[in-house]
Amino acid sequence: MSIQWFPGHMAKAKREVQEKLKLVDFVIELVDARAPISSTNPMLNDVLQQKPKMQVLMKKDLADSSQTKKWISHLQSQGIKGIAVNVNDKSDIKSVVDLAKEMGAAKMEKLKKKGIRPRPARAMIIGVPNVGKSTLINRLANRKITKVGDKPGVTTAQQWIKIKKDFELLDTPGILWPKFEDEAVGYRLAALGMIKDQLLTIEEIAMYVLDILKEHYPNLLVERYQLQSNDMSTVDLFEQIGRLRGAIASGNTIDQVKTAELIIRDFRSGKIGPVTIEFPN
Repeated sequence: MSIQWFPGHMAKAKREVQEKLKLVDFVIELVDARAPISSTNPMLNDVLQQKPKMQVLMKKDLADSSQTKKWISHLQSQGIKGIAVNVNDKSDIKSVVDLAKEMGAAKMEKLKKKGIRPRPARAMIIGVPNVGKSTLINRLANRKITKVGDKPGVTTAQQWIKIKKDFELLDTPGILWPKFEDEAVGYRLAALGMIKDQLLTIEEIAMYVLDILKEHYPNLLVERYQLQSNDMSTVDLFEQIGRLRGAIASGNTIDQVKTAELIIRDFRSGKIGPVTIEFPN
């Protein structure tokens, strides 16, 4: 099975990224700390060419910190500057600004040597839909600049944003790629709310989340839902959670949609605990 979703506005956004790339000194790519590779757009690797890149692992407070450290090490081994961020932590926001200033310093030095008056470093900020781009920009600017939403596709046009005197950001709409060759990527993005839930059934997404929890975080699963054991099939686990949470339909069967919704909501909000769903090799 392959999951395909490439609306016309995303094709347009890709072209705009290509056109505007010459205006910036480096790129800031946002990914989700819970699934850094799956939330990276491989299509942009060709588009970005040789531009220096900073990768910001967003929502680190919702991810397994031990795995996040491994991901940062993995990025460094690839020659990518990586940083994990909780947008509500001021020290994390300062770290992003400091790293951006550091990345722009080389360009500013070149301008200075040419006798050109130094200007703020310029960065393009990119990321798949619903990765938290608008929220990070608002934190960096320390004021409300962009609309913030919990649905993919809130940002629909490019805009320049000044971050104090330190650097300028070119915001872009969230861009997905045409086709997920690996269906696991589609499931991860669906679980994180980065693609529309309608592309997969909500029950399928919830079952995927339960599979991950069973394999990697069984204790969190047992604790969250007060289970006697998680030593059962995913289907039985799903049913037990539905019954324990009172999601009962007529005929004493479980309400599958309600059960799936509560599992996904608990996962996305971090109520189950800090969970990573993609792991570095």
